Amino acid sequence: MNLFPNPTDVRTLVPFLSVLESKNLKFENIVADAGYKSEENYEYLFNNNYTPYIKPQNYEKQKTRKFKQDISRAENMSFNEETDTYTCANNKKLEFKYISKRKNKSGHISEKKVYECNKCEGCPFAEKCKKTSHNKKLYVADNFLRYRKQSQENIATEKGIILRMNRSIQVEGAFGVLKQNMKFKRFKYREISKTKVEAILFAIGYNLRKYIHKKVQRREGMKLHKLVVN
Repeated sequence: MNLFPNPTDVRTLVPFLSVLESKNLKFENIVADAGYKSEENYEYLFNNNYTPYIKPQNYEKQKTRKFKQDISRAENMSFNEETDTYTCANNKKLEFKYISKRKNKSGHISEKKVYECNKCEGCPFAEKCKKTSHNKKLYVADNFLRYRKQSQENIATEKGIILRMNRSIQVEGAFGVLKQNMKFKRFKYREISKTKVEAILFAIGYNLRKYIHKKVQRREGMKLHKLVVN
């Protein structure tokens, strides 16, 4: 078990999987919520033969009319692969200018291609398309988008739907039981070694509780809930 002081989940996935691998534990499918979505995490998963099922943060939002009609987004502009240009709602070209590189705290370097329209002056769509007085710019992370697209295709499969449903039931349900039923609201200690012991004790208690419930209900050996379609 690993505990992290990080305020967000995104930088905990790779260290956690690395610990599991060091113990000869490796899983084929990685199912996680949008908090784990990053280019670094995607890259690690694909490069180490994991199959990611990570729901994008805007997965539901993408389906809305508001999202699809947002002319400021690169997703809603036409892209010409040969000329490497985007075309905006005013039929102007956004040309590739340069690559922006950024290094995060773990040392991972991500790249974004920067596209810019040469003339936005007098554009009737400017108010909806950009928030500054400068020409419209797009920042496109090709690697991240490619990884996210593959992960999004994974979660849309029948297997992906079943795995995501079970993640919601088993993972979120576990936190609900720990917090509500077992009254585990916060750690009593600050030192990492002591909080780890505390977490392990609660995990053992939770697992015993779950095992007894499964035994009573004769559900031993059942790892995944089945998808029921009405």
